Amino acid sequence: MDSDDEMLVRLLEDEQVFDDDIREHLLIIASLQNMLDAEAEKRKRPRRGGSRPVRKKSKPRQRMEGHTMMHNDYFADDATQADNFRCQYRMIKGLFMNILHGVREFDSYFKLKHDAVGIAGFSSIQKCTAAMRMLAYEAPADTQDDYLRMSESTAIECMYKFCRAVVGKFGKYYLRGPTEEETARIMAQNAARGFPGMLGSIDCMHWSWKNCPFACQGIYKGSHGYCSVVLEAVADYDLWIWHSFFGMAGSHNDINVLQQSPVFSKLVKGHAPPYNYEINGHEYTKGYYLADGIYPK
Repeated sequence: MDSDDEMLVRLLEDEQVFDDDIREHLLIIASLQNMLDAEAEKRKRPRRGGSRPVRKKSKPRQRMEGHTMMHNDYFADDATQADNFRCQYRMIKGLFMNILHGVREFDSYFKLKHDAVGIAGFSSIQKCTAAMRMLAYEAPADTQDDYLRMSESTAIECMYKFCRAVVGKFGKYYLRGPTEEETARIMAQNAARGFPGMLGSIDCMHWSWKNCPFACQGIYKGSHGYCSVVLEAVADYDLWIWHSFFGMAGSHNDINVLQQSPVFSKLVKGHAPPYNYEINGHEYTKGYYLADGIYPK
């Protein structure tokens, strides 16, 4: 594919994303107008008292008011909280919009829809924000009702579908090991920074498990004093996390986790790409990972 074809494909993809954004904005505007018309019509009707044996009505959550507030705070051209976007979302606005467009393309659940009676549901911004806040801040699902106007069950559903969509959409590129060309690029980049032969930085973090069963606390409680699950990850200088290993009990240290991790499986099987470099007069043919200290001195 030449450069003209690649440019044409990129223009078509950008046009599709732009059309989806315009469609969602038009649906939100129409829903707000319908809500105002319904409120005006309700005021014209005579008020009738008395109780009726009917099913309890759904709780009005004012979803469009929540979207309007969030859009004005973070996503408008002159957003009120534009300077605090990175602090609140733990990422820049451009990255968030790329993730939003990706999961919306992968799963139509994240598109704005109307229910059987014509009431607009949650926008893609509200759904992705609820999932990211629960993952980034470990926020309970029932805390999304005040600002996002979202119930606990809907917030949990958004988080599960968001995780599946992220893995399905971005897993082929991010959740995999580097190719030979990418390995050469990473090593050249690290060599320029004074680390010849380095494949990446490896480290482990402890993910807190608040509701760990009492019978398992002896295994999952480590030196930190709380129950946790260990996450091992490898990242390069551009923060591309191309390896992750999750699930070991919090009582293990980094060496125990590394022994169970598949990070060195290619090296052990002899499938790792060779790379020749010299340090202090010694020749080496395999790369290494940069790690911090495990035990205190």
